[in-house]
Amino acid sequence: MEWTLEVIVVPVSDVDRAKEFYADRVGFKVDLDSRVAPGIRIVQLTPPGSRCSIALTEGLPGAPGRPPMEPGSLTGLQVCVTDIAAAREELVGRGVEVSAVQHAGAGGWEEGPGEAWNSFMFFQDPDGNGWTVQEAPSPLAER
Repeated sequence: MEWTLEVIVVPVSDVDRAKEFYADRVGFKVDLDSRVAPGIRIVQLTPPGSRCSIALTEGLPGAPGRPPMEPGSLTGLQVCVTDIAAAREELVGRGVEVSAVQHAGAGGWEEGPGEAWNSFMFFQDPDGNGWTVQEAPSPLAER
């Protein structure tokens, strides 16, 4: 049996603002924007080429026995690109505040690209949910 990671809920305070950020500024595709029940809205977006989407929700309760996540509390979301410089240029061109390209070195994060799998940049959505963009040596379909 396959266990596929397909949707990650991203906690936000304003679904419309977050939808605009992820669709218009980051470039994710809007797959769904639906009111699934009275007072419950789900917006699902997918990064280009990804097999996993994010969901922005309004009015959806937490999983049974679990409180909902606070807006801005999600960190460590990571996407991969094959050209980090081009990806950074695209994000900056769309008005996203993104870090410089960095790599992990002996003293921590160091400016500039690193070797294979060791080039990163970072940004946050309007609520403070943290994203990492990592450069991969080839597209997912080829790995």
